[in-house]
Amino acid sequence: MTGLRERQKADRTRRIIEAAARLFRDHGYGAIRIEDIAQAAEVSVGTLYNYFTNKGDLLLAIVSMEVEEVLEAGKAIVADPQDDIARTLGALLGIYFDHSLYYLSKEMWRTAMAISIEAPGTPFSARYTELDGQLAAQVCDLIHELQRRGYARADVDAQAVGQLLFNNLNQMFTEFVKDEAMTLSALHAATARQNAPVAELLAKG
Repeated sequence: MTGLRERQKADRTRRIIEAAARLFRDHGYGAIRIEDIAQAAEVSVGTLYNYFTNKGDLLLAIVSMEVEEVLEAGKAIVADPQDDIARTLGALLGIYFDHSLYYLSKEMWRTAMAISIEAPGTPFSARYTELDGQLAAQVCDLIHELQRRGYARADVDAQAVGQLLFNNLNQMFTEFVKDEAMTLSALHAATARQNAPVAELLAKG
């Protein structure tokens, strides 16, 4: 019976999050009320408040769902990277970029970033920073795995290189969500060009 209740709770949570994501994307974060989300998810407002205290919590839940899915998808690349370092980096970072607009719009990303910056001491900001940290750690893990397999130079600080690559990815993604006209293909191309010298430095001569 406990298992059934937990599954029902998980299903309800997912339904609420997906309804919020759909409404935020279609109508804008600011235009949607908690009541709209409850109606779309087919739950009462009181029930929704049992799961989420405000729209910010819902936005963070959507971000968390997105990051958890890209981390899961990235595991396969980290576990079995190609010997072509630039191609392997492009594959992992490409997952991050390509999945970024699956649940969230650019406006939703801007709002999430703004909340995390404006209120750095809140649980929202702490969780947002934690998710960034998990993505950065996966990039570092990839560099370590490339070294372990002999594809990348062993004398390079994998942690530092991974963090550098992720920091650049983060900056490029920020530019992407700020510019409504910028396409994913343009983001891919710009990041690949910037990562190419790093891949050359990592490659064994």
